[in-house]
Amino acid sequence: MKKILAFGASNSSDSINKQLAKYASGLFKDVSIDLLDLNDYEMPIYSKDREKKDGFPQLAHDFYNKIGDADFILISFAENNGNFTTAFKNIVDWTSRINSKTFQEKPMLLLATSPGARGGSSVLDIAVKRMPFQGGVVKGSFSLPSFDENFDAEKGLISNEELNKNLLKIIDSIEL
Repeated sequence: MKKILAFGASNSSDSINKQLAKYASGLFKDVSIDLLDLNDYEMPIYSKDREKKDGFPQLAHDFYNKIGDADFILISFAENNGNFTTAFKNIVDWTSRINSKTFQEKPMLLLATSPGARGGSSVLDIAVKRMPFQGGVVKGSFSLPSFDENFDAEKGLISNEELNKNLLKIIDSIEL
């Protein structure tokens, strides 16, 4: 059985991106899902001096190994000032020092959502362009605009039929 590693690239305790990652990963058939919480990988802010003095935190190795154990990566990006969250960026900064190809040539689906009408499209554009340099093989991307209007948090699903069909079409095109 193929293994999907899924997470919201946010350290918010009520992350809408983690909700989207959970929903989207559940749309894949005959897979096991490892849904991560980035709070479990909180590390000191990366610096070359800290790396030289203390080496790599065990959590950086743990995160890197989680990627290595997965067959597919699904990330839903939160947007902070048009870019990655500090929590995600710091984890990638640490793990990229273990291997610059952090995502180990794994296929991936990249998502984003936000309360606004652009649905995190700025950070999603950055991620789609950046992940190949970090060893990710981008198989698709999807932005969910206006999260509160288009996602039923109680039921844990996209409530907008057209947007849901768009996501399903992308997922159906991905071979695991």
